[in-house]
Amino acid sequence: MGLSGAEARERLDAWTREIVAWHFDPATGSPFWLERAKGLGFDPRREVKGYADLSKFGFFEDEWLRGGPVRRWVPKGQAGKPVSVFETGGSTGVPKSRANIDDFKLDYEAFSATIPDEFFPKGSDWLMVGPSGPRRLRLAIEHLAQHRGGICFMVDLDPRWVIKLIKKGQHDQAEAYKQHVIDQALTVLRAHDNIRCLFTTPKLLEALAEKVSIKKAGITGVFCGGTEMTPQFHRFATEELLEGAYFAPTYGNTLMGLATHRPRKDGDTWDVIYYPPSPRAMIEVVDPDQPDRLVEYGQSGRVRLTTLTRDFFMPRFLERDEAEREPPCELYPWDGVRNVRPFSRFQSTVVEGVY
Repeated sequence: MGLSGAEARERLDAWTREIVAWHFDPATGSPFWLERAKGLGFDPRREVKGYADLSKFGFFEDEWLRGGPVRRWVPKGQAGKPVSVFETGGSTGVPKSRANIDDFKLDYEAFSATIPDEFFPKGSDWLMVGPSGPRRLRLAIEHLAQHRGGICFMVDLDPRWVIKLIKKGQHDQAEAYKQHVIDQALTVLRAHDNIRCLFTTPKLLEALAEKVSIKKAGITGVFCGGTEMTPQFHRFATEELLEGAYFAPTYGNTLMGLATHRPRKDGDTWDVIYYPPSPRAMIEVVDPDQPDRLVEYGQSGRVRLTTLTRDFFMPRFLERDEAEREPPCELYPWDGVRNVRPFSRFQSTVVEGVY
């Protein structure tokens, strides 16, 4: 039996108290939050008794993550451990950067438990056809493969270059770069016959399937992420592209980790439904004009993220995405999101590139 809704909420409240105590304790906390505590007007360790009390912090601002020193985000309690830094965005201006010690490993180990071994066989190898360089996926997918007893093969992919080409209207060059990425993937697939599992983005999955039969290439499970994940693509991938391979869509980002899809059953619509990895992260859907207020179930709104880990405390960050609020389910007795997509008010400024 899984958790009840009340048990899940109690666990979240207890975890919130523990993480707030960690980040605001002078012995273990992160310099950013210890400094910020001086001007908060309240003592988080005394006044945050549960998840709802995070409203006292207001909203987390993404500008805090642009530029250095990045070490101000490393908790004193994690001192001496190897630190990775992952970037998000960066197509214009200074990218947001996030320090990571254990999170990318813990997040993907938890995710590993949600994918079926029948289609993602333990001991089989992975191919990662997604953004490389300073992005979390570069290490996270490799760790997922290693955690499951496999080896991860990679391609080189710089999405910022693609976005730059698209903004300049050089669509032929962007297409040429996409083909360059696919050529790398095909070369690896043909050379290594133990690859059964694939991570990629919707656009790249479609481009790969145009060149090779996913089934004949030996792929049995596809883990796919990116904001191009629509109900239409979900259906297209399952019915047309994958030839029987399992499709595991995901909603993830550098700041939160990754949300797990609710497995589709016969008779379900093709809507893509995700649940966050509570209590380590929560996703809520809020009124864009009153982001303190949750919308009703089934209503659309802006995505608000909260991350609660020993590596990183990020209360109530307004994401550049929108979705419908999804009620809890048996597997995940907390709120989820349906059909995440770029926030419509930002549409004119968001260029997705190869994602």
